[in-house]
Amino acid sequence: MAMPLIPLFIFFFSFSISRGERSGGVGVNYGQLGNNLPPPRISVRLIQSLKAKSVKIYDANAEILEALRNTGIQVSIMLPNELVVNTSTNQTFSDHWIRSNVVPFYPETLIRYLLVGNELISSTGNGTWPHIVPAMRRISHSLKAFHLHKVKVGTPHAIDVLQSSFPPSNGTFRNDIAFHVIKPMLHFLYKTRSFFFVDVYPFFSWASDPVHINLSYTLFESRNITVTDPLTGLIYTNLFDQMVDAVYFAMKRLGYPGIPIFIAETGWPNGGDLDQVGANVHNAATYNRNIVKRLTRKPVLGTPARPGLVLPAFIFSLYNENLKPGLGSERHFGLLYPNGSKVYDIDLSGKTPESELAPIPPAVDYKGKAWCVVAEGANVTAVAAALSYACSQGNGTCDAIQPGNPCFKPDSVTGHADYAFSAYWAQFRRVGGTCFFNGFATQTAKDPSYGSCKFPSVTL
Repeated sequence: MAMPLIPLFIFFFSFSISRGERSGGVGVNYGQLGNNLPPPRISVRLIQSLKAKSVKIYDANAEILEALRNTGIQVSIMLPNELVVNTSTNQTFSDHWIRSNVVPFYPETLIRYLLVGNELISSTGNGTWPHIVPAMRRISHSLKAFHLHKVKVGTPHAIDVLQSSFPPSNGTFRNDIAFHVIKPMLHFLYKTRSFFFVDVYPFFSWASDPVHINLSYTLFESRNITVTDPLTGLIYTNLFDQMVDAVYFAMKRLGYPGIPIFIAETGWPNGGDLDQVGANVHNAATYNRNIVKRLTRKPVLGTPARPGLVLPAFIFSLYNENLKPGLGSERHFGLLYPNGSKVYDIDLSGKTPESELAPIPPAVDYKGKAWCVVAEGANVTAVAAALSYACSQGNGTCDAIQPGNPCFKPDSVTGHADYAFSAYWAQFRRVGGTCFFNGFATQTAKDPSYGSCKFPSVTL
């Protein structure tokens, strides 16, 4: 999942069954970046307990595909990013991958979508980009060779493939990809009657500018806030619709107005770092319940630019995944805790009335002092490099851990880094400094000071 922190102004800016069989409910993304997650057979039962009719995984894990056999759950699998170049240049390689990863499970496992890579334009260098569409063509050819005609081919994009999106009618793809990558991709999707897959996260847009973007508008909760597109006159009541329609208009601008959009990921974090305002259970439950309600509504609602058209989607994600890199929110998008219990009550089929779902706790953001210390399990060599960086910044940042000074002992890399990380964060937070250090630091509300060694803190 990419996390584009996009300013406010960027956003304030009868569907044929032959496009593939789809479920009526919202699906879920089943990520595996955790060292404490249940095995696939249990995870599949948990997916069923959420009443999800579809699931997306980020590889073609044989154990997961076997667990999904004969469940009736529709499945999206993924060709890993690192295999895209080889696939694009070698039909035999593509055929072998399909023979090994799809054929043994089909049709008992209802594989319906095969995604070529994940956010390739955002997460790989531009040397990979010319290989995306050729790889999609190769995979499509392989599927036909094995008579797997119900499997649609696509590739998911982060929202930063757009250069502009306000107003939505001004949606435009980035200049560096529009004509050389996206347009041939749209032609492929049009010819194969597939979808344009895109990850849509109003949370990141709101978090980048919470002063000017209304939280209620982002959570589908606003009653009197609307945004009108001055070029089309379309009226928007939430940020999600704006983002989706910007993608629609961007495709239309390239000459492909009829390609349907599939929301590959959307969601809201149920927790995060202490200073990540808005990342809490209340907002996560509110957003995800409302997006499910909206996308499963009968009659179909659609968006202002595409009223009445089904918008299939996967919620991110099944679990809180403790090995995901990045800010704390990245590890807190789950509908479930790793032990299988629900973070909050939700029904992905949209059939349970709100009044019958368990109440959600009020929104509470941390207020008080915070410190920055070494993350549990961080590599000592990497921490040493981060320590060196922290001490090279500012004026006197690490004086207290020099020999003879109050925080020198214990004389260890992690002991010194705990202090240095806190001192750096306290000194530079107001100008953009973070408690991150390539993922080797974490925020804490517990004062790590000891004896005469007093750690600098920030006040949230």
